[in-house]
Formats: sequence, structure tokens, C-alpha cells
Amino acid sequence: MPDALAPRSPALLDAAGAAALVASYAAPSKPAALKDIGRIDGHMGRFIGLSPLCLVATADASGKQDVTPRGDPPGSFKVLDERTIALADRPGNRRLDTLKNLLENPEIALIFLVPGITETVRVAGTARLSVDSELLASMAVQGKEPKCAIVISVRQAYLHCAKALLRSKLWQPDYVQSRSALPSIIDMLGDQIGFSQEEKKVAEERTELSYKDGLWAPIP
Repeated sequence: MPDALAPRSPALLDAAGAAALVASYAAPSKPAALKDIGRIDGHMGRFIGLSPLCLVATADASGKQDVTPRGDPPGSFKVLDERTIALADRPGNRRLDTLKNLLENPEIALIFLVPGITETVRVAGTARLSVDSELLASMAVQGKEPKCAIVISVRQAYLHCAKALLRSKLWQPDYVQSRSALPSIIDMLGDQIGFSQEEKKVAEERTELSYKDGLWAPIP
């Protein structure tokens, strides 16, 4: 494994050096150059329909970015037409980073993953929020509808090659860690923000309840 901490700060290129470096890369292959078709075709629609996980990137008005995972049973990410997809907004930590960013900046980018498949689908466009009753009903899981949906107007859409997932061996057991490799998330967060042991205990209990009963609807 790489060292957790580099021995020194790395030397960084200035703007001219960085531009020269980027210019030194070989040109993309013809398939790579042409693969963005700007719409969801049958192949990508099928892929999104099988996906239980996508990574969502947004930014606020100043450009500060956020990436969040969105997980749902396959079929929950909706391809409404070749230029429109929709994601349910499920209960989370109530920070609402994605939704708040979209209020300021509608730009959004997504990567869809399918377990066992090493290619991915990448989509980018602009997003708006919807509380359309028919759409929310179609996204219900265990009888629980999301509070809202994120509806994306697709500008960019393409299949992405397998190299990153092959290098990471994501769907193989090689790098799987036992749960004991790290403390619980509450232990780690508690250390970061200064929780007492009692506060950690209360937070652990609430987190366990949220994982058990709050995946599809908020815990009251």
C-alpha cells in the first residue's frame, strides 16, 4: 500500500507547465472521441435500469464541488426518455448538499455502476427538482415514496471503459476489508467532533435504527 503520508509536499506545475503536460498526451482513439452521443440510447438505458448505485457530482454557485453516492434497487433510476432521467431523493444525513447546490447551480454529473460489470455509464446535464405525484409513486420502495426527485436534462452521455474498475478490482474480493479494519462511522465522527462516550452511544443507537428502518423513509 502507498504510504499514508508523503514525506514532503510534491512539486507542482505552474499554469504553463500544466498546459504543456496536458498537450503532450496522445490524441484519443476514434471511439473515445466519438462516444459521447448526448442522449440515453437503448444500451445505456438498459445499463441504468440494472444499476443500483450512482455517484452524483454537483457544485455551488462558487464552484465548490460535492460528490455523493445514491443507492436504490435496480429499476429505481428512471430513464424517462432519451434526454431525461430521474433519481429519487432518499433519506440521508439532512445536510442536503446536493439539493442546496442545485438551487444555486443546476449543473450535475453522474456515474452509474452495475455490480459485476467493469464498464460504467457517465451522464452530465442540468437538473431540477420535482414532486410530481406520478413520478414519485413510480419510485416507491417498500411502499415509501421519496420526498422529491432530481430530474436531469441530459447533455452528455457515454459508456466508460473498464480500466479504473479493473485496476481497483472493485467487484473482486482481493481488496475486501473486514468490518474490523476501521472503527464504526460514529466512533470516527465522534473523535473528529469531540463526542463523549455517552454521545457516541446514543448516536450509534440512532444510526443502527436508521440503517434498519430508515432507508426508505426518515426516522421520526
